[in-house]
Amino acid sequence: MRKRIVAGNWKMNTIHNQGVQLATEVVKGSVSVPKNVKLIVAPPYTHLSDVVKVTSGSTVGVCSQNCAAWDKGAYTGEVSAAMVASTGAQYVIIGHSERREYFAETNEMLFNKIKLTLASKLTPIFCCGEKLNERDSNNHFNVVEVQVSEVLFNLTPDEMAQTVIAYEPVWAIGTGRTASPEQAQEIHAFIRSLLVKKFGENLANSISILYGGSCKPDNAREIFAKPDVDGGLIGGASLVAADFIAIANSFPA
Repeated sequence: MRKRIVAGNWKMNTIHNQGVQLATEVVKGSVSVPKNVKLIVAPPYTHLSDVVKVTSGSTVGVCSQNCAAWDKGAYTGEVSAAMVASTGAQYVIIGHSERREYFAETNEMLFNKIKLTLASKLTPIFCCGEKLNERDSNNHFNVVEVQVSEVLFNLTPDEMAQTVIAYEPVWAIGTGRTASPEQAQEIHAFIRSLLVKKFGENLANSISILYGGSCKPDNAREIFAKPDVDGGLIGGASLVAADFIAIANSFPA
């Protein structure tokens, strides 16, 4: 059975004490979450070590929002996968749409990041998804296929087995438009079909694919009920512990 995962991407929100408090509230709320649902929080770099301490002994995992495409060197301001691992974090978000757009991250860079993440015994959460014009021009399948094939298809089967995928409908984030559960299922099933062709059915059916498009307590249940949706990469709603926990409790029994 595939892992059910709800990961909260805090983005550039919360100062240190606010982040520690939020993590504390998530840990308290996690006792109500079914044991087969993995909760993960992704605070800013500055909070990682202390959030790891707060979550220690709980079922809540800790994730970095990014890592460098190099292992070390003269890259001022960058944080390597090994540095992330040294904090006690267990996951790294790779290729978030905001990183692709605002920081010009290429598929080659993202492949390097995944390799370094895996080498540091961290689990990558690889993001893919199309923009509004790509969806409106009916080019979304091609966009996602290129993103998946140019990065994930260069992994070995063992490396792929350790990777989580998050689909982000960029067109449904902050635009006033919403992806329906049926649209989420359609693209999740498409991504899984790509994995089947490359890695075989058994491996493809073991990979968790998360939905990352404005998932909230009021729509999570419908989305999580779809057969190829294994959870969510949550943005704004993860900044409110009660909402984040409610989303984690939205899976069908």
